Amino acid sequence: MDLLDGPVDDSRGHREGVALFVDGPNILRDEFDVDLEDIREAAKDAGRLVAIRLYVDEHATPGLIQAAEAFGYEVVVTSGDVDVKLAVDATRVAVEGRAETFAIASRDTDFKPVLEVANAYGMKTFAIAPGTHGRSDALRNSATMSVTLGE
Repeated sequence: MDLLDGPVDDSRGHREGVALFVDGPNILRDEFDVDLEDIREAAKDAGRLVAIRLYVDEHATPGLIQAAEAFGYEVVVTSGDVDVKLAVDATRVAVEGRAETFAIASRDTDFKPVLEVANAYGMKTFAIAPGTHGRSDALRNSATMSVTLGE
């Protein structure tokens, strides 16, 4: 069952575990030297992964999509703005209480409002940055937990 479909699981009205959202075009760049396994392992530190989504645009290579699926990612390909699709899906997860923890792998400050919504709905939030030169301090400061890969 997809994270965005069906009823929530527990008596408190939300699903346990971590929902990981990865901003592919923003974090999977050569200059960061980050791979999908690094991101997945960092998110697992926050708890059991219940959803792992990689958002990419229509220019994503078939090799990237195949590798992501091999690592257990659900790949969401959008012809529009990746950030908008990710933000809408992530906000829905937060508002509907579909996970205990919301994790985002990005360096994009545009996701700060998503973290704020998740925090307001009582979720733990986790910001995963691709490296110190790719880290958004606004994301890190908005999240209840954060990690910078490579530190």
